[in-house]
Amino acid sequence: MRRFAWKDANEIINRYFAKSTVKWYLSQNFTLEMTRKNEISIQQWLDNLQAKGVHGFSKDSLQHEIPEYSDIAVKRALSRLSTKGKIISLYKGYYLMIPPQYRSKGILPPALYLDAFMKHLNRPYYVALLNAAAFHGASHQQPQEYYLMTNFPVLRSTQKKGQKVNYISIKEIPETLTELRKTEAGYLKISNAALTACDLIQFERRVGGINRVVTVLDELIEVIKESNFSPMLLKHVHVTTLQRLGYLLEMVLCHQELADSLFRIMKEENLNLFRVPLKASTKTHGFSSNNRWKVIVNTEIDS
Repeated sequence: MRRFAWKDANEIINRYFAKSTVKWYLSQNFTLEMTRKNEISIQQWLDNLQAKGVHGFSKDSLQHEIPEYSDIAVKRALSRLSTKGKIISLYKGYYLMIPPQYRSKGILPPALYLDAFMKHLNRPYYVALLNAAAFHGASHQQPQEYYLMTNFPVLRSTQKKGQKVNYISIKEIPETLTELRKTEAGYLKISNAALTACDLIQFERRVGGINRVVTVLDELIEVIKESNFSPMLLKHVHVTTLQRLGYLLEMVLCHQELADSLFRIMKEENLNLFRVPLKASTKTHGFSSNNRWKVIVNTEIDS
């Protein structure tokens, strides 16, 4: 019997590793080629969506439309498209398609995708605060963040590519107090002018304080109608917010007609007025509330 030599062992090792390397190399190339083919097919599916004016999609809908691709294949293709900047993951399996004109920013304007995104989440909503005011023509200062009102449970804010969308959860979305506005991608729900004014006062800390609110209200009152002060508005908005709004309309913005209309319907609805500070975060002792709105004037308004 021939004695075992180290050179025999080396030959066996070299042959084995040579075959393994070739096998691994072929496997990697096959996987890469399949990923590229999957990416092309998925890209064609996305192009068809964009041709229909759709800007967002879910991973589940993609796999439903192209069932022949495995979950791993879809994930790999989406990862490659994301790396190329053609799509971006927005929220838990929901993606946005980024057309060439927005490729440098890497994200779409919120108005193009929020309606479809909220429908995907099966959530009622409306665009609120400074963003809604801008739709009504009160765009004195462009907001740095986007605000949406929605219901509970609380939805965490999304922040992508320097763009932040905040979601404020409230008990009920008053559909009759919202309006539809046309966008490039369809429609967007916004609060009507009166509800926008009330929200700005209630959430004044989120928009920069009461002085900034008054500056926006000064433009917003041009589109607020007396008929906007409806029983539905009074049912939805807290009475303390209505008191502050009435005071600002009458004593600061000098719009007597709107102030009288609001006061009249509050009396008709038998709302009880109690002393309420104009600025909630400031002390109230020693300040006067000698006005029909019973608002404690504990801050100076500099609009």
